[in-house]
This record gives sequence, C-alpha cells and structure tokens, in this order.
Amino acid sequence: MGNGFEILATDPASRARRGRLSTAHGPVETPAFMPVGTQGTVKAMTPDELLALDYGIVLGNTYHLHTRPGDALIERRGGLHRFMGWPRAILTDSGGFQVFSLAALRRITDEGVEFRSPYDGALHRLGPREAMAIQRRLGSDIAMVLDECPPWPCPEPEACRAVERTLAWAAVCAEQPRAPGQQVFGIVQGGVHAGLRRQCAEGLVRLGFDGYAIGGVSVGEPAALIPGGIEASVPFLPADRPRYLMGVGGLAQMADAVAMGVDLFDCVMPTRYARNGTALTERGRFPAKAARYREDDRPVEPGCPCPACRQFSRAYIRHLLNVNEILGVRLLTLHNLAAYARFMRRMRAAIAEGAFAAFRERFRAGWRERADDGTGEASEGEGANA
Repeated sequence: MGNGFEILATDPASRARRGRLSTAHGPVETPAFMPVGTQGTVKAMTPDELLALDYGIVLGNTYHLHTRPGDALIERRGGLHRFMGWPRAILTDSGGFQVFSLAALRRITDEGVEFRSPYDGALHRLGPREAMAIQRRLGSDIAMVLDECPPWPCPEPEACRAVERTLAWAAVCAEQPRAPGQQVFGIVQGGVHAGLRRQCAEGLVRLGFDGYAIGGVSVGEPAALIPGGIEASVPFLPADRPRYLMGVGGLAQMADAVAMGVDLFDCVMPTRYARNGTALTERGRFPAKAARYREDDRPVEPGCPCPACRQFSRAYIRHLLNVNEILGVRLLTLHNLAAYARFMRRMRAAIAEGAFAAFRERFRAGWRERADDGTGEASEGEGANA
C-alpha cells in the first residue's frame, strides 16, 4: 500500500476531518489514538488484544529502544514489527521528549544532545542523524524528526533558540535515508509564543514533510494554555497532510483538538491510569480501587462491550487491584483502551455524518470535571496531562 493521506469527510460546523493515512503496514483511520508502547509493548496488552480493539497504529520510543535492547539488535531480528509481533503501523518518536525529561543529565548543543543514561550512567549522543538512523533500523512506518522541546515556562528568547535549533535539525533529518516506505513528520515548537509557532510551522512546511506534529504542549503548562498552542500551529500546516498532537490524551481535550483540525494523538493516560487503579469512561474517571465498589456488581462502565466489562464486576476488579494481582491491571487497561478506541470510532462516525459539532456538544454536556460514576458520589475528574 502506498503512503499518503486522504480526507474522506469534513464537519460543516468545525475544522474536524475524517481521514485515512496509508502506511507501509496498512491504513490508519483518523482521527486516531495511538497507544504508547515505550519499550516495544503496550503495557499489559498483547498485540492480538490491540488488534481485537481495531487499533491501526501504536507508538514506540526511539530513545528507550536504542538504549535497551538496542536498535541494531532489533534490526537483526527483522525490525520492530517482527520483534514485537505487531502487524500494523508503528510511529516512533525521535527521543527529543525523553531528552527533555532528562534535564539534569543532558547538555544541548547545535549538533545534538549529550546525555547520561539513567540506567547505567553511560554517555550517549543523539543528534538528527543518529535519531533518523535509529528509526531507520527500527523500521517504523512514521519517524519523527529530532526537536528541542523547551519546558514551561519558557521565556521567548529561549523558545526562539529552540525553534531555530528544531528547524536546523529538521533540515538534517529530511536529508537522511529512510527505511522502505517510511514517512517522516516534522514537529512544531514555540511554546506559548504564537509568532514562534507560526515561524516553526512555516519553516517545516518549506522543508516538506509527510505530516506535521504539534509539540511542546502537555509539558507542565496549565491545561487552559494547550488550545492556544494548537490554534497557533494548525492554520499554518497544509490541509492535505496529517496533524499529530503529541502527548495529549484526555477525551475532552481530544474532542476539542479534533474540532480544531487535529488527526492523531498519543498519550500514556489509558495504560498509566489503569496501573494506578483508575477507570476511564466517557463520563469521567473514577478510582476503581475505592472501598465503595467492594460489593458493586456493575461492570466498570455500563454498556461497554469490552471483555472486561462483559465478564467481570467492579467488585472483582477492585479486589484484584487491591491484592496486587496483575489480572486487575490487565482488565482495567483493556477497558481503558477499549473506551478510547470506541470514542475515536464515535468521533469518526460523527464527522462522516456531518454532525461532529453536535456530538461534541452532547459529549460535553455529559462530561463533568469531577464526574459522578453512577454511585451518587463525586469522583476524580480527568486531568490535563498524562
């Protein structure tokens, strides 16, 4: 199958798009959520379970896979798809965000980043050439350019230097050889500074990438600032290429971003929250380990058709979580990812019907920051970041 992005439908009352991204390992129906598989696995899930939920793409982490077990080893094993037993598309990030998170262990120069491994203290160097070579060896369908992701708050002069470096690195990345069929996405930086985001977006478009990501959001800033970063980026990206909002995965946030013209998302929220005992639903989230569910025979989310909700009660899953049985985490992860897959399908269908704005309004009407999970007691609402 050839590479490309096709817009199948648009919503008349918003900028929402229903699309199809073709990759070397099959199509990805958009808007799409990408489960995060940092170490070459989506935590607690098998590939067959992800296929049963009809996920078309997962995310792998360049930095972590380069460190352990090593991209050269994965290449010798036939590439990341074969290594992890996943037949559909894979997007690999460039490692830029992980380097951002290792602020105490790294030094950034115009040539790249030098950092100490948090595993064994070994010195590593990651520049644009190295980032693309690693992703080429991994054989991902979509490779991300190396970018500098500044923290929040970030003064404008510092954000400007990060944009200049991101554009310089992107130009180098664009010239590197790729794996067969591999696409490359640029990343828009600029923090909360709208002018810098426009400058970065326009510079990336001149370089000509297969798609574009909105980076530097969900990096610690208040949730109210995230839409501004999207609005400062999307209008300057080509309409015929996919747009990917990095690291944002709240249901309400994704619905708002789709209305602004975003196509792809990734976030650790469904799997990380499951490991912390939190159930995600379209009404909000609630603590599945709470004592009030000790004798609750309802499923995690009434009406949810996922295997966890079809077969098991809140009482049972709560018991598993509280005695640290791994099945509890697996069942809650399965539910959370099923809820996300269903939500994306519903958004796609609403766009295809020309009714996305109405869908979003109904969803917002049923959504509360501190959601009532059906017991009459308020529970924890959805947070801004992973």
